[in-house]
Amino acid sequence: MKLINAIHEYDVSLFTWLTNSRLRSLSVNFCKVISWTGDGPLYLVLASAIFYTEGFHNPLLRAILIAFLLERPLYFVLKNGCKRNRPGAALKNFQSSIIPSDQFSFPSGHTSAAFLMATLLACFYPSLLPALFFWAGAVGFSRIMLGVHFPTDILMGMSLGITMAAMSLGAVL
Repeated sequence: MKLINAIHEYDVSLFTWLTNSRLRSLSVNFCKVISWTGDGPLYLVLASAIFYTEGFHNPLLRAILIAFLLERPLYFVLKNGCKRNRPGAALKNFQSSIIPSDQFSFPSGHTSAAFLMATLLACFYPSLLPALFFWAGAVGFSRIMLGVHFPTDILMGMSLGITMAAMSLGAVL
């Protein structure tokens, strides 16, 4: 229990430092846009475009479908099982920059989905790897700067997304 408390204290300390920095006030609007790219509709557009142009037998499309079929249920179990309050509910006198879509913060679903897609796309388009992982990292960072996630929420989301992508690739390739 001491370890969990120590991690939580460090997490809150890092979150507070980041969200109290001048960077937050300068970047909120940009972070809203970056966060929006991880909302989900763009993943559906991409999957639909692949299906329309290449059909269901495309390995990337199958990997995307399998990955999200694995990731989303596990994400919901973790989110509703851990029941970690978001910073706005956990910290006194803190207000997030956006209204989150649900009550709990652990793990970050935006980050999980972004790293899932970045991993899958990088596997099929390796030259895009740096840009894809920069984007996925920016999605996660934006969620902290918007005040809806702690850093460990982002780390767990990143781990979940990469792991589910790897598992789906194992099933497809």
